[in-house]
Amino acid sequence: MHSHWLLRFDLHRLILALAVIGVLATFGNSFYAIYQAQRQLLIDSTLEANRVYATKLAASTETMLRSAQGQLAYGAARLAPLLQGNDLHGLEEVAGQLRQQTNTFNSVAIVNTDSVIVAVSPEALHVKGVKLTSANASRTLASQQPLIADPLVSLTGNYLISLSHPIFSADKRYLGYVAGTIYLESASVLSSLLGQHYYQDGSYLYVVDRQRTLIYHPNPERLGQKIGKNRVVDAVLKGQDGAQSVLNSRGSEMLAGFAPVADAGWGIVAQRPRSATLAGLDEQMLEILKGMIPVTLFILFVIWLSATIIARPLRQLANRAGLMDQQGAATSISGIRAWYFEAAQLKQAILKGLGLLNTKIDKLHTDSHTDPMTGLFNRRAMQQMLDEYEVERQPLTVIALDIDHFKAINDRFGHDVGDAVIVSLATLMQQDLRSDAALCRSGGEEFLLLLPGVSLAQAQKIAERLRTRVASHDMEVAGHITISLGVAHWGADATSIAAVLKEADKALYDAKSQGRNCVVVALG
Repeated sequence: MHSHWLLRFDLHRLILALAVIGVLATFGNSFYAIYQAQRQLLIDSTLEANRVYATKLAASTETMLRSAQGQLAYGAARLAPLLQGNDLHGLEEVAGQLRQQTNTFNSVAIVNTDSVIVAVSPEALHVKGVKLTSANASRTLASQQPLIADPLVSLTGNYLISLSHPIFSADKRYLGYVAGTIYLESASVLSSLLGQHYYQDGSYLYVVDRQRTLIYHPNPERLGQKIGKNRVVDAVLKGQDGAQSVLNSRGSEMLAGFAPVADAGWGIVAQRPRSATLAGLDEQMLEILKGMIPVTLFILFVIWLSATIIARPLRQLANRAGLMDQQGAATSISGIRAWYFEAAQLKQAILKGLGLLNTKIDKLHTDSHTDPMTGLFNRRAMQQMLDEYEVERQPLTVIALDIDHFKAINDRFGHDVGDAVIVSLATLMQQDLRSDAALCRSGGEEFLLLLPGVSLAQAQKIAERLRTRVASHDMEVAGHITISLGVAHWGADATSIAAVLKEADKALYDAKSQGRNCVVVALG
């Protein structure tokens, strides 16, 4: 029943159905793979771009802070004698210079060891003479070293960060500190540096301090807020840099790059909405689809045309299945691929007719010309080759060889080992054999190597190389064996070619007489 079902198939339609299914499946898979690859590329590119940008801004911020600390350190050196001498005018002058000449600080204040502001710029702040009582002021005074304070609300109501540097006299006595402030809610060097990051697609940048407090955000209302659970903030405050996908406070998935500002303990995060990154993907894929459709249609047309071309000759060959007995039928059908309904009868005929017949003929021919043990040519095949050489007057060199002391091998190890030695020797001799050479097993442990067109000197070198190889080869069980070789040449003269075999045998006998494991050349 299964066979009859197959025979009902129309080959043309079968090819078309399978091909269309294959093409459409390939098309769909390719389109999906392109979509996924392009999607991941956009995400990875955005993550890397944000990481690089955050790293650059972190480096720029660190440079800015170090520069600011350097300015305060320079000012502290100038302020020391003025503060020690209570030169209020000089203190105010230096404070004004620190603020105005660098444009780094929004305000500059000089504080003595009693936490009293002795000088301030600008004076419009009206905090001169005020005693500072905040925890930040106490900590700064007590540390006696450069500090970057956490964000705080100043006496004047400004949300700011403060950088300070201690002031020491010439004899290393602590006199107080000079502090420069950077406002977070108004124009400042920090907002100028970070505010360059602006996109209209929802991208933004923010900065958190070591307390997870927002000290910069494009939305001023967010300043001073603490960031809750956020793995990006967790990572950057640990001093790590990198990029990953994260949910923001509104639940939107963001592609964030982050980097720490090590000197201040801050973290900079640059992020872009995942939706904005992938917004143009659909349009890209639509363009790709428009490009793929014409190619796919062309492929389908080629498949249809190919199916038509393939089905026609196969159907014709199926009709000729009953003409197998005609001369030349095997030649005409041998190169044709047989498929399904149109080829069913032809395939059956080939298998049962020509195939079986040719197989038997080939086997008989092989068996009649091949030594069953070694797979080498036998004496019948050798004689046919010799007859051809003689008819064609092809010069020939013959190497006759056999195994030395082979009877002793059989007696010592048994005939199975002896047979294995013969097989191994046959395999060994076939290595690096000339393409036109013929290796024959003439009987027992005896072999003949026919070398058409090879000179006597060349054949001697071949024989010697063969003798050396066999002598150095370690046979399984039997160990090392040796062979004796006789070489003779037939020059296509009037002499029968059979004479060269006798000469090679005589040379082999001479090699045996000379102690074996040697090559003897017949002198003719």
